[in-house]
Amino acid sequence: MGFGGISIWQLLIILAIIILIFGTKRIRNLGGDLGSFVKGFKKAVKQEDKSLDDKKED
Repeated sequence: MGFGGISIWQLLIILAIIILIFGTKRIRNLGGDLGSFVKGFKKAVKQEDKSLDDKKED
């Protein structure tokens, strides 16, 4: 029994179908875009926290 009642073999078949449909290049680009989004989001949160701390000190 795997994730949500789906076995590991079913997940592998689904993954293979996704790779066949979209291709590895498009999936790689999507992963890179997602990674840069997360990195930018974390940076924005840190900047917001810093600006809130600066306002508290004033």
